[in-house]
Amino acid sequence: MERKIKQQVTGFRTQDGAGVNLVRVLGNRTVEEYDPILMLDSFDSTNPNDYIAGFPMHPHRGIETISYVYRGFMTHRDSLGNEDTIGEGEVQWMTAGSGIMHEEKLPAADRLLGVQLWLNLPAKDKMVPPAYHSIKNSAIEEVKLENGKLRLLAGEFEGRKGYESKYLPLDYYDIHLNPTASIVVNTNSDRSVMVFTLLGDAYIGDELIKEKTAVKLTSGDHVKIKATDNNAQVLFISSKRLDEPIVWGGPIVMNTKEELNKAFDDLRKGTFLQKKIMY
Repeated sequence: MERKIKQQVTGFRTQDGAGVNLVRVLGNRTVEEYDPILMLDSFDSTNPNDYIAGFPMHPHRGIETISYVYRGFMTHRDSLGNEDTIGEGEVQWMTAGSGIMHEEKLPAADRLLGVQLWLNLPAKDKMVPPAYHSIKNSAIEEVKLENGKLRLLAGEFEGRKGYESKYLPLDYYDIHLNPTASIVVNTNSDRSVMVFTLLGDAYIGDELIKEKTAVKLTSGDHVKIKATDNNAQVLFISSKRLDEPIVWGGPIVMNTKEELNKAFDDLRKGTFLQKKIMY
């Protein structure tokens, strides 16, 4: 059965961090439908003043943040002592788990283009040890399509394997289509599937979807994606619904109000981090 569009969300412009201009697509009003994806922020600017302020040191607990920078760069630094720069097609994967502090700097570039996802952690894994991993271009397979390409950022595509998520299954593809080209992506029928039109409009199923729009798909075993008369760059994201309670407060996402209150209490008491800060 072909997957169709169940819901679509067009992003709105806002600011976050120290004054980074971005398009917020998914957030606390969309968590039920897009479970387990909590948030999706899109970055697209040729003006460094839109983003060089970056995201100063801040806490997270209970989630994973996955940043994909297709153009430009992002430098990550955290309380575990990690410092790493990704860019030009690479991925930053941070497991906040029991608690981490991190910052993201966005150096000036000709263009900053990419997205950040927040992936929820299952209740049983909320307090796992924090970790950081970067997926460099050398570990990202590019699959040639008849009229385009597919970059396997994570998960599996037709027997090819990329980086594997530790706590939730996640297939994450960056699909590039030439004008009028199309692709049929096979899907597990029990997966929660969404797509995001990063650049250009595209047909999802038979429906025209404008750029910078997220769509949640109905159940099924495949979806057809087609470019218009222009190029299209579409992100495909497939995971497993958690169907667990979500209590969200700023950078922290837990399952109960008591857990959320404890997280902020830990921040006040200085007991949020299980490892000493190592800058």
